[in-house]
Amino acid sequence: MLLPVALGDTSWQACLPASTQATACKLRHFVAENAKSARVELKRMGHPGPLRELAIEQLPETPTAADIERLLAPLAAGHDLGLMSEAGCPAIADPGALLVRRAHEKGITVKPLVGPSSLLLALMGSGLEGQRFAFHGYLPAREPERSRRIAELESESARHRQTQIFIETPYRNNVLFKAALSACRPQTRLGVATDLTLASEFVRTLRIAEWKAAPPPDLDRRPTVFLLLAN
Repeated sequence: MLLPVALGDTSWQACLPASTQATACKLRHFVAENAKSARVELKRMGHPGPLRELAIEQLPETPTAADIERLLAPLAAGHDLGLMSEAGCPAIADPGALLVRRAHEKGITVKPLVGPSSLLLALMGSGLEGQRFAFHGYLPAREPERSRRIAELESESARHRQTQIFIETPYRNNVLFKAALSACRPQTRLGVATDLTLASEFVRTLRIAEWKAAPPPDLDRRPTVFLLLAN
């Protein structure tokens, strides 16, 4: 089971269907990036079992083949297994794809459950090209590499009429935003989607020239998705 979770500190009812919550509450075996935060999320979902007795294995940052086999072992024993994200959907801009791939190779049924994806919510709310888009993960953290990469994405966007999607570690959001304003052409559109599904949610798309004329958004330490579309 690919088990989505909330994108932030909000109730599961705000972003998960009852069927996903019900399935999560039946599971006793999980794989997660962090066992402690996984238990917190399961508690919020109202999992009926004693949380300390749930089998929650942590997914290594770079899992080996042996790690993958070990994590999938409950399936061989006849148990269902839930792969949890830290936020949103597992295996989408999130670890876990290798686990899912190996499950397919072993002939194990993989069932994705319905839940929030920050990337798709950001794209939906941006007003940018939704037929052609690409996700690039994290951009370089230092200059001039960061601005050079932004300019490359802008050129790719113009060439393919494609929305370019990227993210940053939250404490560097403001730096990335300023770099985009400096690196991109005035008519290029930049979308910013922050704190998606939370009460503090902020979603806005403007041309670069318009962003420069407007008060800058406060993105510091707030999960944010950036989207770029060039003419």
